[in-house]
Amino acid sequence: MTDRQTLLQRRAAAIPRGVATAMPNFADRAENAEIWDTDGTRFVDFAGGIAVLNVGHRHPKVMAAVRDQLDRYTHTAFQVMAYEPYVALAERLNALAPIDGPAKTILFSTGAEAVENAVKIARAATGRRAVIAFSGGFHGRSFMAMAMTGKTVPYKRGFGPLPGDVHHVPFPAAHRAGTVEESLEALENLFRTDVSPEDVAAIVIEPVQGEGGFLPAPTGLMQALRRIADEHGIVLVADEVQTGFGRTGRMFGIEHSGVRPDLMVVAKSLAGGFPLSGVIGRAALMDAAEPGGLGGTYAGSPIACAAALAVLDVIEEEALLERAQVLGKRVEARLSAFAQRDDLRPVGNLRGLGSMLAFDLLARRGEAAPDPAATRAVLQRAHALGLVLLGCGGQGESIRLLYPLTISDAVFDEGMALLEQALAPPQHGAA
Repeated sequence: MTDRQTLLQRRAAAIPRGVATAMPNFADRAENAEIWDTDGTRFVDFAGGIAVLNVGHRHPKVMAAVRDQLDRYTHTAFQVMAYEPYVALAERLNALAPIDGPAKTILFSTGAEAVENAVKIARAATGRRAVIAFSGGFHGRSFMAMAMTGKTVPYKRGFGPLPGDVHHVPFPAAHRAGTVEESLEALENLFRTDVSPEDVAAIVIEPVQGEGGFLPAPTGLMQALRRIADEHGIVLVADEVQTGFGRTGRMFGIEHSGVRPDLMVVAKSLAGGFPLSGVIGRAALMDAAEPGGLGGTYAGSPIACAAALAVLDVIEEEALLERAQVLGKRVEARLSAFAQRDDLRPVGNLRGLGSMLAFDLLARRGEAAPDPAATRAVLQRAHALGLVLLGCGGQGESIRLLYPLTISDAVFDEGMALLEQALAPPQHGAA
């Protein structure tokens, strides 16, 4: 097997620097919440391929469904010859989604692709052009999704001009400045100064901001957006790419607010590691686009659809919604204990829902100001110890926890112990 140093050299020579990798390792094999690299080093996975593996690496039921589908056919293009796994998955998602009235689903391959098609559907249904998103939000790297993303570096810098008629409103966060009232005032001011509400096709929001720092959208904000959307005929879109399929302790993150969106964007953990995304929405809206206006050559791959149907079975059969809540409470208890210890770096600002949790490394104990440099140091230390861990937040100040919900208690405890070690301050010049 090729050694890591050789692979790093080959990577540098063959692949552009624009695609970054958090760790200097190369995967060889994985099982549930564990990964082994090409040098034979074992890692506990608290990243889940960026929230893709709620049912873990290579879940046996998912693998069995994929093998069965591989023996039948791998591709026809749904627009050429349809297939039952696509239809069956759409039926399942329509029944699960918190959408008022009859729902329909269309499938794609990536989260960004689904976001862009949600905008297309909203524009076709309303005849309007403008889109409102939130500061700190992340919706993808394609051009419309990039314009909607509320963070410049590294996602937008150097790629302009971006599509127009995309507007941003401040997102409130409990541990930072900014309230629901201020966000709503900013929205009303936007209506007065930049875009009439009668020209707005969609308001798009993550129920919990992902890359922005795992910030839950306050229920009051979600309820107000629902009222505003209803008042002005605007399509309310929930971007559930990172929050969906059990991560927050509900099937979808927006369920915590009781608000029902008009459209939902799903991806990531939908298919257990296979590329699949979708837009679920009210049937009347979903039917607005003309035949041929939506789709894609690989959209709704039959292999990914088979995997997704198995994922939905696993979530139900293994009670992963409840498991997400149980594990989340254990994380909260451990991090609260860490925060009281003088022998660990100061941590705080714990937030999130279920098992979608993040915290900050603090500049000073007892204060809310984060220390992004300390966060980077802890991430590097965790990787060196054998824990796959990711940061997030506007300044990279936060650490997010995305362990598979199928993780065993023993491996979960091992991962939390490694996190504890990574939080110990460096000694004698150690990193």
